[in-house]
Amino acid sequence: MPEVADIFRRYGGDYLRMFGPDMLPSHVRAFKDIQECRTPVLGGHVYSCDHCGHQEYAYHSCRNRSCPKCHTQDSQDWLQARQKDLLPVGYFHLVFTVPQELRPLIRSHQKAFYGLLPKAAANALIKLAADPHYVGGLVGVLTILHTWTRTLVYHPHVHCLVPGGGVSPTQEWRSARQNFLVPVKALSPIFRAMVRDAVAKELPDLKVPPAVWNKPWVVYSKPALAGPQAVLGYLGRYVHRTGIANRNILSIDDGQVTFRYQECGESTWRTLTLAAGEFIRRFLQHTLPAGCHKVRYYGLWSVAKRPLLRRVQILLALDPSADPPCPLPPLRDPPPRPTLEGCRCPSCGQGVLHRTRRLKRHGRAPP
Repeated sequence: MPEVADIFRRYGGDYLRMFGPDMLPSHVRAFKDIQECRTPVLGGHVYSCDHCGHQEYAYHSCRNRSCPKCHTQDSQDWLQARQKDLLPVGYFHLVFTVPQELRPLIRSHQKAFYGLLPKAAANALIKLAADPHYVGGLVGVLTILHTWTRTLVYHPHVHCLVPGGGVSPTQEWRSARQNFLVPVKALSPIFRAMVRDAVAKELPDLKVPPAVWNKPWVVYSKPALAGPQAVLGYLGRYVHRTGIANRNILSIDDGQVTFRYQECGESTWRTLTLAAGEFIRRFLQHTLPAGCHKVRYYGLWSVAKRPLLRRVQILLALDPSADPPCPLPPLRDPPPRPTLEGCRCPSCGQGVLHRTRRLKRHGRAPP
């Protein structure tokens, strides 16, 4: 099956000749790493069969966070770590979006916006949830920054996972109403105002179209009826992954790339064909700048509030009305095998593979 790396190797030369001097350093690094991932360039190990002498080569991964081949195990580890922080309560899934007129400015000032957008979304939630009319306490907010749609179009937005309740100023747990956390019509203008204030502070010279601050912003909220594990499983697929998986690429022939995708809320697959250069452009625009954190934790889930979180977990565990957390479902893709040591020989089927030597890195890119 074709992969993103194959597209870069076959058509990347033309793309570099046209846009190479204008590419961001993070794009250049991702472009190079994805091409070299699991190739002799990065070195690896040789495993030999103790029966027939057959040799298997296992090359190292690039570990770039934009690479579709890497980080499957990291996703599983992240999900298991988040399981320890879950509370036996209902959860809500919220999505904060920005107007289309603001997206070009976000793309031109990624480091600033990719930090202030999750912070503004979380602070808006924390502020409104603290109102006694709604939760009346400090909620936990997990944010994940997304920048893509199913067709790799640039669409920055923030996903949030929030427990249905918070800790009151008197250190008591206050549950949110059933199937309702906060009103999105009140949340949207607070989020907009916080983004506006953050932009004025961090980017004072940036000229933003006035319509951005005058039009309604869209915030989506719904209870996680399938449970927090289902929402975490959904969000976890994007924590260490890119906008498209290799398995969704169908063909890369005649200078064009065809891939499949699913519209939100649909179960049927659609296909889209793009020129190879356009596919590379769409893919690379979702590469995050160095030092940018895709996942952030606020409120009750912040590092500073971890002791309080543990106390709340103990209190809720003693509450007979609280639902015990269930184990996380496995990821769609199984974790990659970390080593071939001790595996059955694929050639003779009788011997066992053992590592016999190490392959050094070299500077030649794959053809």
